[in-house]
Amino acid sequence: MKKPLGSIVWTDLTVDNAEEIRDFYSKVVGWKHQGLSMGDYEDYVMKPNEDDGGATGICHARGANANIPAQWMIYVSVADVEASVKACVDNGGKILDGPRKMGKNDFAVIQDPAGAVMGIITDL
Repeated sequence: MKKPLGSIVWTDLTVDNAEEIRDFYSKVVGWKHQGLSMGDYEDYVMKPNEDDGGATGICHARGANANIPAQWMIYVSVADVEASVKACVDNGGKILDGPRKMGKNDFAVIQDPAGAVMGIITDL
């Protein structure tokens, strides 16, 4: 079931050392992990248990993700990423990454005038 527009729909962390950080969170909070093929390497879906669909992702800061800051990133659903990016810039924000495709969805990473960062994405 899709969440309403404006909802937080995903959270992930993009880092240079994804395997190390994957293992860190597995030990600290008990998450299991499942590889997600990115072509030449795998990112990770972190899960509370083997049967769960996933709580978050831990991703490599490589290729298209090289410019994503190393922080826990929320992704908020929007109807139109291009329109939201324009509104961000028009209202004093910055675009840190994108807009571009993430699978079948459009997304971007924005920074508000206070410096806080989040992802915006078309509804998953």
